[in-house]
Amino acid sequence: MKQFHCRCGSEVFFDSHQCLQCGTQLGFDPASRAMVALSDRDDLQRCGNGSKYGVCNWLRPVADDESLCLGCQFNRTIPNLDIPGNPDYWGALEASKKRLLYTLLDLGLPLVPRWQDPDRGLLFDFLDDARSNPDIYPDSFVSTGYADGVITIHVLEADDVARTQVQVELKENFRTLLGHFRHESGHYYWSTLGDAAQLRAEFDEVFGDEGTDYSLALKEYYRDGPPDNWPEQFISAYASSHPAEDWAETWGHYLHLYDALETASAQGLSQGDPATMSMAERIAAWQSLSIAINEVNRSIGRGDAYPFVISPAVAAKLEFVDRVIARLRTHW
Repeated sequence: MKQFHCRCGSEVFFDSHQCLQCGTQLGFDPASRAMVALSDRDDLQRCGNGSKYGVCNWLRPVADDESLCLGCQFNRTIPNLDIPGNPDYWGALEASKKRLLYTLLDLGLPLVPRWQDPDRGLLFDFLDDARSNPDIYPDSFVSTGYADGVITIHVLEADDVARTQVQVELKENFRTLLGHFRHESGHYYWSTLGDAAQLRAEFDEVFGDEGTDYSLALKEYYRDGPPDNWPEQFISAYASSHPAEDWAETWGHYLHLYDALETASAQGLSQGDPATMSMAERIAAWQSLSIAINEVNRSIGRGDAYPFVISPAVAAKLEFVDRVIARLRTHW
């Protein structure tokens, strides 16, 4: 994430609605990927979800008939706002979704709502089920995942306590709301790759046969767990479950790494813009920076902020993701 400033010179942030120093009303313009003062831009106004519900700080063109900003146009289903807690959960879901969209735009990836492109566009569903609201949604079960151009996120993933409970139950060392969005976007983009025979052949070499029975692979993973040596080949234990999940976990990690390096560079914590680096340079820069971040966390009594190891095999997978992104920019 780049660094943003108010016109008064004070630093503001990606999710800011106003400058805390001078009170200027602010919004994020996705066209320029900049924070702007509303009083300076009579051609822009707040997204309807921002002005009505306060869950969005993105702006939309005044001339457009659409009442929602670009980011909110990707929503197919929002949480039921009559359920206590859901307005706050929606705010958290929007914040993570917008950060995902920012990185995708920053990388130059194609990004269009499915309303506009029924074949390759993207939409989001934010859903409850019987686990979160048994009285309203009895006998229902919603899985966070991707299918047919739609990323579904269970509303409880926005609940810190519920998400942590699942993290403990599944013995995961890292589980975040933003991580879900990034992971599922990997499934989406792979589905839009189209006729790329060479990359698909390389996929099988790097990740394994994507035609492996998915349901059986996940059943075996949840029954037996990951192989003992999984850190040598995979970025996470879950990545070992199936080549498709390995791809999505690696894609999500690529976005983690890219955004974190951009933020570190903007804040003066590291040298170099990741956009100008090779993948090998990004990995080297991040390995150095993540060690420092972990040491700071340990110094204040917290666990590692980055509990991962980028092995040579994982580095090769990240290189492959980089090549796929380059292809998506020019062939979609």
